[in-house]
This record gives sequence, structure tokens and C-alpha cells, in this order.
Amino acid sequence: MKCTPHYIRCIKPNETKRPRDWEENRVRHQVEYLGLRENIRVRRAGYAYRRVFNKFLQRYAILTKDTWPCWRGEERQGVLHLLNSVNMDQDQFQLGKSKVFIKAPESLFLLEEMRERKYNGYARVIQKAWRKHIAVRKYVKMREEASDVLLNKKERRRNSINRNFVGDYIGTDNHPEIRQFVGRRERIDFADVVVKFDRRFRSVKRDLILTPKFLYLIGREKVKQGPDKGQIQEVLKRKIELNKIQSVSLSTLQDDFFIIHEEEYDSVLQSVFKTEFLSLLVKRYQDKTQKKLPLKFNNLLEFKVKKGGWGPFSSSGSRQIQFQVGQGNEAILKPSGKVLQVSIGPGLPKNSRPTRKDNRKSRYMGNQAPPTSQYNSAPHSRGGRAPRGGSTSTRGTLLRQQSSMEQPSLPRLQSQHRHDNRLHQQQDMGFMNVPDQGAAGLQRRRSKEVKPLPGAGRPKPAPKPKPRSPQCRALYAYDAQDTDELSFNTDDVIEILTEDPSGWWFGRLRGKEGMFPGNYVEKI
Repeated sequence: MKCTPHYIRCIKPNETKRPRDWEENRVRHQVEYLGLRENIRVRRAGYAYRRVFNKFLQRYAILTKDTWPCWRGEERQGVLHLLNSVNMDQDQFQLGKSKVFIKAPESLFLLEEMRERKYNGYARVIQKAWRKHIAVRKYVKMREEASDVLLNKKERRRNSINRNFVGDYIGTDNHPEIRQFVGRRERIDFADVVVKFDRRFRSVKRDLILTPKFLYLIGREKVKQGPDKGQIQEVLKRKIELNKIQSVSLSTLQDDFFIIHEEEYDSVLQSVFKTEFLSLLVKRYQDKTQKKLPLKFNNLLEFKVKKGGWGPFSSSGSRQIQFQVGQGNEAILKPSGKVLQVSIGPGLPKNSRPTRKDNRKSRYMGNQAPPTSQYNSAPHSRGGRAPRGGSTSTRGTLLRQQSSMEQPSLPRLQSQHRHDNRLHQQQDMGFMNVPDQGAAGLQRRRSKEVKPLPGAGRPKPAPKPKPRSPQCRALYAYDAQDTDELSFNTDDVIEILTEDPSGWWFGRLRGKEGMFPGNYVEKI
């Protein structure tokens, strides 16, 4: 909508409230103190807006970094700097002795719009920082609550106590074949690929999904009959209501085993993210039943197995898992009849809690460089011991010296800096090398000084052409039934990105990616 702004001033001509009664002195006094003469003169010149330099700078100082929070210099130059920053034409404003005059209202509206955008942008920055702070504080609280579940009851792993929680480690939004077993409006709190053990302690992978109401175990089986014979499809192996879970059993060591006890039979599972899963399970169980989930900690666990057979010949019973302290951080399994022996090395103490990271360590002022202890120290072997020196025997030293003379010495830890220039590559990188020992180290350093840079002077080889993705032609038309599906017409050529055994393929058509049924197309 286009409008023409104008100004209205009310003048009181008399005190009698009668028409045609004009008091000239009263009217002259009002015209003088309302500034109508100056307003009319400015309006005739074409400049409708005027403002003192100081007030103009205070209002629009946020437009540039030089004028915010205060302008250091002459006010007239500050106003001129603001007007030039918004690319205002010279014929749209005039600078007087103490005021700025703007001609068109559109120019004033431009200043106001730029000012609002600046405030809006800074407000978004503050909101983003605040939301990030709230999210970090929320995840730290979740991690501490999860740690309280196992506090003083179970040893912790060194690499998982300070780990961030993700929740969905499978990506169920991108796997409709898994999502089909979950309710349409059911939220997924946790999803991960776990290891399940049967009555004979044989391991098989399952997809564990936790929702506010149910616990799902999804497996895969080969179709024996029908048109999809021989294909592997997802099958719902078990669906447990949260209020039917009796308890959860764990050991006191740092292993990843846990047993979910249910009325019919129990499930023995192994998951790296057991702490996150247990914290969410405890919370959802309490929301569902208004009770706390019983957690049992013992190094000798017993669980019920599923009945096999029918009638009086059905076989059911129990199995045991015995945990003992061993070596290393990986569990060693030894099944023996109805008992599974699990040995694993000691972990962190039971009273360990997650530590909060100090962000100030990553801030360095000026030219101060971060600590390079990770490059100065020699790498440790798998067993945790430092590599032995070269003074064990003279023969070993000579062999190492001869091998260092015959083989070219390649710079260590420089593969990640190949994109730098040659000058950067030729600088001294000795502080990043592993400390050498004896004559072999001296010969190795000499060989590095003499040897030229590999590939110097050679032209960079042309990159290999990217392999062309397979394509297929549509036999029938298909309309997408969901947002992640792809619609196409007959004879459309689709680029195949992924072929899934379930029959739903992932491809690209006209720049759009999505899933489509494989039996609607044929490969070219």
C-alpha cells in the first residue's frame, strides 16, 4: 500500500469557541512555538525529516561496528558514515550545522528496516547461544542421572563414562522397514543394534527399540515361501510392555551384559550403550507404573529360557552367567553346559562420575599455541607398554641400521598436511617424530635430510572418473505414499543409489532422492 505522509497541527484561534473570532496574537504565538514556519520552509525545500546529529547517532548507531556502541569522532562525520553505510544517495539527504535532513520517507523507512534487521540478527545470536547452553546443560544432567543409576553398584568403562547421548543409533527415520513395527504416533527414545544370546549362548544381532510404552526386539529372517522367497526381511521377534518387566539384572564389572526379566521368559542382551538405555528404561518405567524399576547387581546371574516343544514334552528351565575378573577391556565368553563364564578386566571404580569438560582449555590468546604433548610422546603399544629400545643386541642394531639405509624414510604424521605448500612441508617437523635411539636414529635423520620430497616436480595426476551409478527404467507409474518416497511415471530413468534386500530401493530422479519399490522398475 502506497501512502503520502503529512503533518497536522491544531491551532486554537480564540477562547470563546465561536467561529470567525480570530485572535492574531494567540495564533502567532502558537505558530512560533509549534515550529510551523520552519516546518513549512523545510517542506518546501523537500526535506520532511530532520533530527539532531546526537540523537540520530544514538538511534542508528547499531547499523555499523564503527558507530556502536559510541562514535569516536565528530558527530557530523558519524552521521555521514551511517548514511553511506546504507548506500543512500547524496540527493536524498542534507547535513546542516547541527541537524540532518532526509528528503524522502522511503529513505527513513530504509534506515528503520536496517535497524530492525540488526536487532533481529543479534537477538537470534543470543537465542542460539542460550538454546545451546540449555541443551548442553540438559545433556549433562541426563548423563549425570544415567551415572546415578549405576553409581556404587557397577564398574564403568573408561571410554564411555563421558560419552554424549544420541538416542537413535540406527536412524529409524531412514529405515521404514524397522519403523513399520512401531506405532505411527509412538516416539522412539532409544534404538541400537544389540547382541542377544539364546539358551545355548549363541549370539545373534537384534534391533532394540525403546518407546514410552513398549520394548521391541527386531530380527531378520529369510522368506521361505511366496514371491519374496529367499529374500531377507525384518521380523518382530518380541514386544514387551514396560509394565510387565519385573526387573533388570547386571554384573558389578565393566561388561555390557544385562538381562531383562519378564513373566514368560527372560532376554539376555549385550549393548555398548547400556547406561543410556537403562537410564531411559528406568524413567519410562516409572512414568508408566509410578514405581521404580528393580535393578539387581550380582556376578552370578540366572535367567529363564523360552519353552521348547508342546504339552508335557515342553522343555523349560534356567541358565546362569558367571562373571569373573580377567584381563583386558573385552569380555571373553566360555560356555560350559548351562553356565556361561564371562571374564573381563577391571574398569573404573564404582563411584566414578562423568566429568565436565573445561572449555577454557581450548581458548588461546594471541600467538600462544595449544599443547603438543600428543605429538611429542611416543605411541604406546596395545599392551600399554612403551616400545623397547635398540640396545638389546649389536646384531639387531646393525639390522635396523641397514634396513633404514635401504628403505626410504617417509615423514610421519604428515599425510594430513599434504595440501599445504612445499615451504610448509620443508620446515622442521622433528618435534612430531617418535624419539629415535642409537645409530639407527642418526642414520634415519641423515636419510631424511638427503632424501628429496616424494613426487617433487611431477604434475598432479588427473582424478579418476567417478563410477557411474546403476540406472533403472520404470515399468509402472508410482505415487509416493510418504514424504521419504519417490514418485515417477512410466519410462522414467531413475538413478539407483542403494538396493535393499527388503525390496525398497533408494534412488534419485530429477534432483530428488527417495525410496521406491524395486518391483516397479527394471535395470538398464
